[in-house]
Amino acid sequence: MSEATYGDILVDRQDAVLIVTINRPQAGNKLAHRTCLELFDALQRFRLDPALRAAVLTGAGDKFFCIGGEHDPVTSLDQSQVLPIIDVYQAIDTIPKPVVAAVNGFAVGGGNVLHTVCDLSVASENAVFRQVGPMVGSFDAGYGTWYLEDTIGRKRAKEMWYLNRKYTAAQALQMGLVNEVVPARQARDRAVEVAQEIATRSPMAIAGLKGAFSARHNGVSGQARMAHDQQLSYYLQTREAHELSESFAERREPRPESFWS
Repeated sequence: MSEATYGDILVDRQDAVLIVTINRPQAGNKLAHRTCLELFDALQRFRLDPALRAAVLTGAGDKFFCIGGEHDPVTSLDQSQVLPIIDVYQAIDTIPKPVVAAVNGFAVGGGNVLHTVCDLSVASENAVFRQVGPMVGSFDAGYGTWYLEDTIGRKRAKEMWYLNRKYTAAQALQMGLVNEVVPARQARDRAVEVAQEIATRSPMAIAGLKGAFSARHNGVSGQARMAHDQQLSYYLQTREAHELSESFAERREPRPESFWS
């Protein structure tokens, strides 16, 4: 296949491994509309390329893996205009080849979901993990809850979502959120080593195993889309999400009295 040209991501190859880098460090490697479309395209090309056996997903720079989605103001329920992040999660989950996350810094909100959906996660020692949904008027009732619960357990997943605490790489390793921790600036190289190791295994066996791991959650994409659409209605019909997002950005306490005004 011919190589694609992207604006928000970088793609590179090392032997049988594809390396995909979210290249928006000035914006915390946030997932904009174009970013998601480009990630989805790169993942589909990865799936169809017989020379590629595994992929690594990371963020540009040394500070951010990804700090979530960059949403434009919601003005309608037009599905062509909303952030197509569910397509990216679903692609990572269903492509019969492994995707290894190299978490090189902050993994917040959708960024934490993004690495959780990946098959394995290698974190640098400076990585920070956090869910901030209830602080900014947002939530993920699909991949970000089902898979997080599978990964770290029900109580810890609820703690992460309800209390919005920050977790260090060491804490993430202890609770099973990542597979290993490496020194700063080494996450990408180590993730490539892991991906190359997997690439030496039987591709059919790996595909069968990946399908088996995801089979029990075949309904998660539907649940995720239902929650996504519910969230759009929430944005449109209340002031709550806007006030929480604005107060978080302005580093002030939210004003609950304005949620319904």
